Amino acid sequence: MQSTRSLIPAPTSNRRHALSRNRGIALTALCLAVLLVVMDNTIVNVAIPTMSDALNASSTDLQWVVDAYTLSFAALLLPAGKLSDRWGRRRMLLIGLAGFAVVSAATAFSWTLWQLVTLRVVLGVCAAMIYPATLSSIIVIFEGSKYRSLAVGLWAATSGVGIALGPIIGGVLLEHYAWNSIFWVCSIIGVVALVCIAVAVPEVRAYRSERFDFLGTVLSVAGVGLLVWAIIERPTYGWLSWQVIGGICAALIILAVFAAVEGHTHAPLIDVGLFRRATFTSSTCAICVAFFCLFGFIFITTQWFQALRGYTALQTAVATLPFAVVMAAVAPLATQLAKRFGYRSVVSTGLLFLSASMFVVTRVDAHCSYWFVVVPTMALMAAGIALIQGPATDALMSTVPESSTGAASAVNDTIREIGGTLGVAVMGSAISSVYPNELSDSLSGLQIPSSIAKAAEDSVMAAKSILPHLPASIRQTVEQSVSTSFMSATHAACWIACALALAFALLCWITLPKHDSGNLPQ
Repeated sequence: MQSTRSLIPAPTSNRRHALSRNRGIALTALCLAVLLVVMDNTIVNVAIPTMSDALNASSTDLQWVVDAYTLSFAALLLPAGKLSDRWGRRRMLLIGLAGFAVVSAATAFSWTLWQLVTLRVVLGVCAAMIYPATLSSIIVIFEGSKYRSLAVGLWAATSGVGIALGPIIGGVLLEHYAWNSIFWVCSIIGVVALVCIAVAVPEVRAYRSERFDFLGTVLSVAGVGLLVWAIIERPTYGWLSWQVIGGICAALIILAVFAAVEGHTHAPLIDVGLFRRATFTSSTCAICVAFFCLFGFIFITTQWFQALRGYTALQTAVATLPFAVVMAAVAPLATQLAKRFGYRSVVSTGLLFLSASMFVVTRVDAHCSYWFVVVPTMALMAAGIALIQGPATDALMSTVPESSTGAASAVNDTIREIGGTLGVAVMGSAISSVYPNELSDSLSGLQIPSSIAKAAEDSVMAAKSILPHLPASIRQTVEQSVSTSFMSATHAACWIACALALAFALLCWITLPKHDSGNLPQ
């Protein structure tokens, strides 16, 4: 029998007035929560080498400090988004932020690798409770407001800026303090965000149901979790290994079963019928491509700047600051442009900008001008992502009823995580396929011991550490070979991103509507 469904009563006129008056404060509090979740996903990367010494663990083992957070976060976004619809978004935010602050503080006291990884898993769970509830709260708080699109744009800008700010803040902290300082900072931000949410964000209308989709939850967690795990483990086992191929195939089968089950469930975790709407599907694809290019480019840029241009970790983070500045400036404007010119034009233009920025990278060398080449390219890329993220998110959320905004937001967030993870995996695979072959050919005529040549072919960072130990007579030649080989690999990776963004620009031009969020079909 179909379950009984109800909505929390709509706010009274007085409450509506208070809600309208406090919208700006509530938006600031929600953006702070977003900044915390996104920043924590990148701030840890900078501390991996330091943690390796402090915990006597290999960098490979410590990579799970990063991946444990990503895996639990991505796997639990869908059920967490549905729970926020069911229990209330503010309640989920408060629980998630309280947990995040406490667990971050506990993580700072870790003295073994297994403790650190375990606590990072719990942090991912808390982050999954926070992230979908922020966007769904914004959608309801700004319901009927002319500033709704602007609010979504600011939310999108915060997400993009947080990615860039994480390494910068982490680098500054590690210059002066121990590795655990990054977790203390996250704990403090979590407490501040908790207080701000408690004071400024009201409990908005939430969806209630007598039944919860436990089967859908198990299938979604298993499918998304297995897919993300298989992609993460690609560097360890290789794309053609049975672990990766088997993991991806099993994940796709589980997700297919999930879609079939959700189509026949009275209270589904997510209405899979939404994917039959061109606006919803095209928007999620555009967001996935944007984060594919963004995370893949960050993965490449980190190695390019540190190994070939000689930047420190902090200098590398600061060098990407123009990206954050442009992202912060364009993202709020993007949603307003979408209202003026339509989603089709703005999102497609963003994908074209993204494709163009990737094309520029295919033409540069390792030591091109930072101010005249790198900064304009980063600005073009940041503008492209800003033009995609806010308008595509606004279009996506405009196709769902208010009672399902948490679940729809979770789909949006899951797509971001999968897109970013795929970007690192696919563009990283292009690097690891092209770079060793190019370098092997370049070094074949030099008198270099095979063990040293093999080590240099493993990664550009390994080659950088080997260079000072080579004879002075061949050092410059080897350095040039490493630089040329890595940039050839970078060009190959960026051609993939360039083609992908161009193809989806065409798709979005064909499928996205011209009208703004107020006119989209529900």
